[in-house]
Amino acid sequence: MAAVATCGTGAGSTGSMVAAGSKNNVTSFQRRGPRASGSDSSYSRLVSIAGTRPSVRNGQLLVSTGLPALDQLLGGGLAVGTVLLIEEDKYNIYSSLLFKYFLAEGIINGHTLLVASAKEDPADILQELPAPLLDDNVKKDFDEDACNHKTAESNIKMKIAWRYQLLPKMEAGPVSSSRFGHYYDASKKMPQELIEASKWHGFFFPEKSSSTLNIEPCSLTHGYIKLLQFIQNIIYEEGFDGSNPQKKQKNILRIGIQNLGSPLWGDDICCTENGNSHSLTKFLYVLRGLLRTSLSACMITMPTHLIQNKAIISRVTNLSDTVVGLESFIGSERETNPLYKDYHGLIHIRQIPRLNNLIYDVSDVKDLAFKLKRKLFTIELAT
Repeated sequence: MAAVATCGTGAGSTGSMVAAGSKNNVTSFQRRGPRASGSDSSYSRLVSIAGTRPSVRNGQLLVSTGLPALDQLLGGGLAVGTVLLIEEDKYNIYSSLLFKYFLAEGIINGHTLLVASAKEDPADILQELPAPLLDDNVKKDFDEDACNHKTAESNIKMKIAWRYQLLPKMEAGPVSSSRFGHYYDASKKMPQELIEASKWHGFFFPEKSSSTLNIEPCSLTHGYIKLLQFIQNIIYEEGFDGSNPQKKQKNILRIGIQNLGSPLWGDDICCTENGNSHSLTKFLYVLRGLLRTSLSACMITMPTHLIQNKAIISRVTNLSDTVVGLESFIGSERETNPLYKDYHGLIHIRQIPRLNNLIYDVSDVKDLAFKLKRKLFTIELAT
């Protein structure tokens, strides 16, 4: 039986229909006014969707990754219609946390979730999502961390300045779904009522693979075919396709795919040096085509450290829009290096998308480190 779950109804997003401009003869210096008929149905304002904002660089619609500091490093957030590839750390500790932040941000904003995994049941993943933090508690936690930091005064000032530079302006009061980007308490679980009120779809590959399916010969594995069909059905049937406007208020589909490329998905790309790379690369190619024409954003975690063929990693990178690598210090020489005693690993911004172009941008910010405190996951300059 297919592991598809739809729980509750998502919190609706606010918005209005897109307007057609007046066809009156006006110059470029005149403001367009309403027609003589005064009909409001012919006009519109820009669509407003909860948890989104336009990019200040190119006007592209953005959603938050669930980690405001990462949003800033990516140019303001994750562009709708794009793929964010997270290169997993060796023990998949911190990459799974970013994956949960991405999903938690969707629940807070009332977005529809599509969670796909070959390792964990999507319902169990949702039960492990972190709880949202009150804005005033966020500032308090950062202030306490700054006061307890035992380093030279100059380093403290630099780190505090960098840390608050990555933070959006704080607001007093409880967390608001109308904000862009929220903070989460990694030590607590999201309240059950928020999960039950959300709308989500689950794809659990072990249950999908038990169903009988006559597969025509092609370069895609059984798991990838089923997943693409599942994603396509959700996009088209629920109106996330841009060419088929949603019947209700517009919303965002957040797609989270865990451990893509691992043997659990039936892919041998991590097992042999000359694995079938066509299956993974073709999946990413088709997936990106689906996203480009839909109100959706996708985060994929992939164990790239297990892929022995570097040429395959290069192709996977080129088929992704944004690529972020996590390097954990666990089991490495840096774990005992005094230079990194305050951190748990490094974060590498390998690729930032330049949409509708043949090349991509590279982040100017280098030497970024992360650490997981009792509540917060923070990104700082490694000094």
